[in-house]
Amino acid sequence: MTIDFDRIIDRRNSDSLKWSGSRGNQTIPMWVADMDFAAPECVLRVLRERVDQGVFGYPVVTEGVTRAVVAWAASHYRWRIEPEWLVWLPGLVSGIHVACLALAGTADEVLTFVPAYPPFLSAPRMAGQTLKTVPLAREEARWTLDADAFRRAITPRTKLLLFCNPHNPVGRVFGREELSVVAEICERHGLLICSDEIHCDLLLDRGTHVPVASLNEAVADRTVTLMSPSKTFNLSGLSCGFAVIPNRALRQRFQAAARELVPQPNALGYVACRAAYEAGEIWRVALIDYLRGNRDLLEAFFSEQLPQFGIFHVEATYLAWIDARCLGERGEAGFFDAAGVRLSTAVRFRRRVSCG
Repeated sequence: MTIDFDRIIDRRNSDSLKWSGSRGNQTIPMWVADMDFAAPECVLRVLRERVDQGVFGYPVVTEGVTRAVVAWAASHYRWRIEPEWLVWLPGLVSGIHVACLALAGTADEVLTFVPAYPPFLSAPRMAGQTLKTVPLAREEARWTLDADAFRRAITPRTKLLLFCNPHNPVGRVFGREELSVVAEICERHGLLICSDEIHCDLLLDRGTHVPVASLNEAVADRTVTLMSPSKTFNLSGLSCGFAVIPNRALRQRFQAAARELVPQPNALGYVACRAAYEAGEIWRVALIDYLRGNRDLLEAFFSEQLPQFGIFHVEATYLAWIDARCLGERGEAGFFDAAGVRLSTAVRFRRRVSCG
């Protein structure tokens, strides 16, 4: 099998959200988590077969799709999940919104660590809840979870933690010990956990992803885990994700909210999901090697050519968190735009980060 990540696929003047605002095609868009690689051939093949059937009525999830997810969790995370724990979604953003509505009330507080993926900041407010943020702690070139700050932020009104593991945007892979501390605090204070783990198959350094819910049964009982093959295999446009919810009562609450708000994945999303998990591992391993090389090149470039910036080591994801305080207030976008690269600015993540 030939895998060519160097092949340039021209997405300009297409339906690509990423490339649609590239300012006359003079700016390279790097502001959204969307790779420019073609999906694995095993996925493309089953999509062609499904399209050739020619009928696109309402789909249902098949046993084959469910088996593929269960097998992937067992082989990649050593996590045994049951088929009935799965709740299918058109994407993880909708899952975050459903979690806020299903797991906390309008008079409740929702906590998250910042910087954070923007929907973590908007979903609680749209559900009428109070959002509270806990800054990640910076230790030299690494971000860590501040357990003491987390404890101090919790009040009797706090009901839900929105968590990201691995973390978007800082690229941290949280180890079992760190996750256990967070889980213990949540258990002690009665917090439910919604853990977005969409980047779990993109670990660039050695190690194995640890799902929060895999720590022990008590943690699993209070956790909703959101996953999808979309980031790993570049399938976001096919709208297919899922929640893993072992607790039956929580699952029923989540399903009830989801039925009122979001559609099921589409027919192509289901078949792509199954193919990716059943036959995409060789492609994924090659992708990790390629992304690791890109990560190393980027970190070396900033260290050698732009030492006034700080860049944090990316342990997972294909995202980089750049410390640009040296540019001053509102200077980030202009600097990078002038260099021909469009990035997301820190204000979207609720924290202005930069050189120090």
